[in-house]
Amino acid sequence: MNTRTPPRGLAAPSPPGGDGFWAELDPVQRAALQAAARPRNYPARAPLCYQGEDSDHIIVIRSGWAKVTSTTPDGHEVVLAVRGPGDLVCESAVLGSRHRSATVTALTPVRGLVVPAARFTAFLDAHPAAWRLVSGTFVRRLDEAGRRVQANVSAQGPRRLAMLLAHLAELSAAYAPPAPDGSVDIGPPLSQEELGSWMDASRETVARALAVLRRAGLVRTGRRRITVVAPGALRAFARDPAE
Repeated sequence: MNTRTPPRGLAAPSPPGGDGFWAELDPVQRAALQAAARPRNYPARAPLCYQGEDSDHIIVIRSGWAKVTSTTPDGHEVVLAVRGPGDLVCESAVLGSRHRSATVTALTPVRGLVVPAARFTAFLDAHPAAWRLVSGTFVRRLDEAGRRVQANVSAQGPRRLAMLLAHLAELSAAYAPPAPDGSVDIGPPLSQEELGSWMDASRETVARALAVLRRAGLVRTGRRRITVVAPGALRAFARDPAE
């Protein structure tokens, strides 16, 4: 799956097990990080960290999905990304004393490992190879943000939504295998408002775009549930500038 070229304007999908941080740690590193952490469960809609607060801990998601959002000065919430099992979140703590730039909120029940900032940096100092994994996470996320802007400029309506859903289908398939017919359930339970915020469009635009994709036989939808019926065909739709 990870060898396929993603639709233009989207970041390449993460490897199985999340963005690679937990999956790429070796057994010794995992044991050391787990020893420095305390497990914590978050119910759906609970915040894992807040925009603007002091960066005093990081969290590794062990199960569940969360969304990353930023609030504009006028109070508008913008969805920036979703994170899943294995992902490092609230990671600005490793950059030193600074305020968090985004809020992370559980979309589903989340099981996480919470590591105080000082313990996390001590872990990284004791395991220098893990610093490269953290750096790689930062680089991928900067690239993801840049490609999101490119996608929002280069595509409109159904094609822009198809790009986003193709990305989410790739991400979801890393954690749960496709159905026997090849369809993929989108893991993060995002509302139409949240999808619109992510792709810089209104809820009405998302609803119209979903209708187009449904008529084309590319997706099925329910309440906070989207199934990509034909991932390859959806990627082709997203790449077609005529759409």
